[in-house]
Amino acid sequence: MELEILIVLAVLSGTIFLLVFDIFRIDIVALLCLLTLAWTGVLEPAEAIAGFSSNAVIAMLSVMILGHGIAKSGIMDRFSKRVVDFAGDSRPKITGVVATSAGLMSAVIQNIGAAALLLPAILNISRRKNISPSQFIMPVGFAAILGGTLTMVGSGPLILVNDLLGTADLESYQLFAVTPVGLVLLFSGITLFLVLGQWILPQTGGGEQPKTTQQLIVDKWQLPITVRYFLIPAGSAMVDETAESLHIWDRYQLNVLGLAAQGTPDFAPWREVRFAAGQHIALLGDDATISQAAADFALQEQAQSGKLDILRDPTTAGFAEVMIPPRSPLVGQSLRQMQMRKRYSVEPVMLIHEGENVRGDFSDVTLSAGDTFVVYGLWDNLDEIKAADDLVLVTEPEGEKRDYTKSGLALAAFLLAIGLALSGATISVAFLTGALAMVLLRVITIDEAYRAVDWKVVFFLAGLIPLGTAMQKTGTAQFLAESVMQVVAGQHLLLFLLAVALITTLFSLFMSNVGATVILVPLVISMAQIFGVDPRPVVLMVAVTAANSFLLPTHQVNAFYKTPGGYENADYLKAGGILTLLFLFVVVAMFYLFYL
Repeated sequence: MELEILIVLAVLSGTIFLLVFDIFRIDIVALLCLLTLAWTGVLEPAEAIAGFSSNAVIAMLSVMILGHGIAKSGIMDRFSKRVVDFAGDSRPKITGVVATSAGLMSAVIQNIGAAALLLPAILNISRRKNISPSQFIMPVGFAAILGGTLTMVGSGPLILVNDLLGTADLESYQLFAVTPVGLVLLFSGITLFLVLGQWILPQTGGGEQPKTTQQLIVDKWQLPITVRYFLIPAGSAMVDETAESLHIWDRYQLNVLGLAAQGTPDFAPWREVRFAAGQHIALLGDDATISQAAADFALQEQAQSGKLDILRDPTTAGFAEVMIPPRSPLVGQSLRQMQMRKRYSVEPVMLIHEGENVRGDFSDVTLSAGDTFVVYGLWDNLDEIKAADDLVLVTEPEGEKRDYTKSGLALAAFLLAIGLALSGATISVAFLTGALAMVLLRVITIDEAYRAVDWKVVFFLAGLIPLGTAMQKTGTAQFLAESVMQVVAGQHLLLFLLAVALITTLFSLFMSNVGATVILVPLVISMAQIFGVDPRPVVLMVAVTAANSFLLPTHQVNAFYKTPGGYENADYLKAGGILTLLFLFVVVAMFYLFYL
């Protein structure tokens, strides 16, 4: 065995070891791999750093920017709301709907594009339902990868395979030739997570997750977080009364977040507003006291309440701390005099006055410099307090402001990228064009584009790509393939197919799936001919199995989803390991029974 092959095998083993045991962060591991290959002379310096200009890295960077623009425009907010409305509180149902959407989208667009498009929706659903995103992100990412096997344009290897067959004078495949095996793979994978998800997925994203600003405020001030909607019927004692006259604040410790009947809803209604029959009302407080007030006033609970629904959506509303600064004209006034509800349409929930927490009705407390209100309202309304000279917004609104007027432009930029990719343009160029279109159309600024990029993921991919180059350049890939052939020669066809699937899986973990396909197809054609079987289905199986990249976050989609999911590499070994075995079983069985 040549020295260079030994070096590459050692680097490969070391990289696997460091990734499996999480000894260093993934980008540091990738850079160690890159520099080792350069310093040992296996790769020239230009080859070692070529990953930074690779199609995969540029495509990844671009879809991050596109995904940010899509999220900012609010498109996926609407999608996530529809998913929640359809699935209700059923976590398996939500997982099934979003994962199926990811898989079907990946049949016609690159799986990384589908993953980027759906990430904002997954995070929105997670916040709406107060469920760790780790419960959704991995199944959706895996479904996006599996969906790439549904058509011959669903992934790079399947797009490439017909060209590779043509160079060997073998007949090409039609668009839906791979669909049967792709459908079985997709729905087998989704079913796996629906049945075993609660046991194989981390409950808290692979460790203690940092608390959001909202969680910190709620914990700090022990705030109620339940928002419920009711209809005020004609016979209710609320009719023609106000929140103050009914002693809502003192008697029940409740806050009226909104009223709606016909027309524009009234958020944080002023104390002088009278309740009317037929209005929908949103109440914030403890669940038990809300139930008591509902019984006392004969309110009819509503699961949803139209335009008031956004009040319990953490992407559009929440808590914030508002302080009265020194020399503010509000010093010496009361809440009643300053008319916070009327001016800003936010609901004061608690007052911190001279170091004391005041709850209930604090309308007539004389305010001092440094007094702080905890308020609840829409992020858009809280933004207006920023411009006020007499108040200081202590905590920044957590939800990113959406510009729904840019939804059409954002979608146009994304579809431009998809259209260019489908028309034959290089994936990286197509998606980078779409990303720049987002900036030129003013959906996002160029600074926002830079901030949208997860540079850790960029360095991770750029650092691992040279390992694939080294495996091909030094003959390590061919050495491994020939070693496998020596083992399976003369064995049963099933063992031969399993060996091809296993080596394809191994290669796809540590190099691009396209690179693995390019390396393996010529070898597999020779191996199949030696074995005495038709090489076309075996080549197709290689292109399909190149998607079997779940054990480590080395696939573009897994790398992209690792950080927002809060996953450790061990999480991929656990859940991805089971899916890898299921994938191998399905692929080998399907090709043995129906393609050969």
